[in-house]
Amino acid sequence: MANGPAATTHGDCLLEIRSLSKTFPGQVALDRAAFDLRPGEVHALVGQNGSGKSTLIKLLAGYLKADDGADVLLYGSPADLWHRDARSDRIRVVHQDLGLVPTLRAVDNMGLGQTGPTTGLGRIRWRREIADAQRLLADFGVMPDVRTPVGALSAAEQVAVAIVRALRGLGDRGILILDEPTASLNRGEVDALFAAVRAATRRGIGVIFVSHLLDEVLSLADRVTVLRDGRVVLAAGLTSELSESDLIRAIVGDEVELGARPSRATVATPVLEVENVFGITLRGVSLKVHSGEVVGVAGLFGSGRDEIAGAVFGATPRFFGKVLVDKQLVFANPHESIGAQMAYVPAERKQLGLLPRHRAFEHLTLPRLGPLQRLGRLLGRREKAEARHWAERVDLQPLDVWRRMEKFSGGNQQKAVLARWLRTEPRVLLLAEPTQGVDVGAKAGVYRLIDEAAAGGVAVLVSSSDAGELVRLCDRVVIMRAGQIVAELAGPNLTEAAVVAGVLGKSSLRRRQHRRERPVAFSVLRSDADNDDANRAGDAPVAAGITK
Repeated sequence: MANGPAATTHGDCLLEIRSLSKTFPGQVALDRAAFDLRPGEVHALVGQNGSGKSTLIKLLAGYLKADDGADVLLYGSPADLWHRDARSDRIRVVHQDLGLVPTLRAVDNMGLGQTGPTTGLGRIRWRREIADAQRLLADFGVMPDVRTPVGALSAAEQVAVAIVRALRGLGDRGILILDEPTASLNRGEVDALFAAVRAATRRGIGVIFVSHLLDEVLSLADRVTVLRDGRVVLAAGLTSELSESDLIRAIVGDEVELGARPSRATVATPVLEVENVFGITLRGVSLKVHSGEVVGVAGLFGSGRDEIAGAVFGATPRFFGKVLVDKQLVFANPHESIGAQMAYVPAERKQLGLLPRHRAFEHLTLPRLGPLQRLGRLLGRREKAEARHWAERVDLQPLDVWRRMEKFSGGNQQKAVLARWLRTEPRVLLLAEPTQGVDVGAKAGVYRLIDEAAAGGVAVLVSSSDAGELVRLCDRVVIMRAGQIVAELAGPNLTEAAVVAGVLGKSSLRRRQHRRERPVAFSVLRSDADNDDANRAGDAPVAAGITK
């Protein structure tokens, strides 16, 4: 475990925050949070998705403005963090997406927002700039040519460029915020990153380290603060006195179920079979889902959890492997998947799952227009009656099929998307983050629809970042890391704490797998089926697919 910095008084803190809150319409994202950072320490910030971590980081970065009533001391003096001058050159953030421009050279990215060495005429001294950038990256432990476009660098080199850029000009006793910096790194690269962070703390820089990987938190951080549901539940605990189990209990809290998971009887023959599938991050994934069964997929962002449903459906690249529905091969193509009675609800509901300007009756009937046509013409009365039936069945509020989809709440939009696909009578239902951005009341309605689908014999695959949701919905949950399934939970072992422990636990396996060799060649599976567009499909996203 990390050894903390020497004890400091409150006046010695780099940053002290009390009663920090942020309220959005209908939601308290952060509720009277307290946090402090000392010179030369690493203070970790952990919690599940939706716990308030991102909101706190955005407040510190000045991206959001806090509610009135917050007390902030910067270097012992009252400060307004949301005024640019107050945090200029004092607080730097390296976000999870790094914020790099892939088409610019590494040296150009490192100089963004900063003034490099110039001549008397104001021209940049490129030789010195390049030499300085090369030296700084070498001190970090990586040696790319800084004249190379950032998009051509490895993940570790890109992280190094982002962190070095943040540290340049920060000065001693500055504040560096690292948001999931190790997500795409292997073990050796993580060790190099940690060495660089410790070197920065020896200069008196305070580091706020955000991570889901608890063993890394305990290895690097001196103190840790845990957020849950927007509130601090563990304040600045010493990592030397905490274990992974202690952190997991603080992160999860008391297990609360939204309704009870119904008991289900499944048949022995699988409906969906995924065999050795490779994708952008997927590395040889195999699983089966039986009729009437709900199987969950858990994992961190980038583990493959967020990709698997789209890859099975063919909405995202599937480079290798097979998908079978009722023993019939399905090619990596949404049109083929719909023909095989597969349905897909993407996580990016507004971008990929909705036609926001369409009215509800157009949206609900879109994937299956054939029964509503006669002699090639769409029967308007029949279409609206069918839409009204499904709107009532899923309890769409308000019950107005003429209402445009963009006017419905997030929860009712999600119910409409589910209804649209359930109307196609699917054999397989693929759901990515099914209740993302959905309030508690609407969440119960979505869960009811999923339960009813499974009771009707549909094979359901759910990928979600919400451990409680997976426990509530699923008969089995598989854990993914580095594009592979590494564990499975079922029966009495399927608890929220077990899912969180599986996802956030030891990262050594993830590190070893990161270097696994890929197949020598990939072949994209395609079919010759003609993807003719149907009525109103011209502006439909891929996930809104259409059949006759």
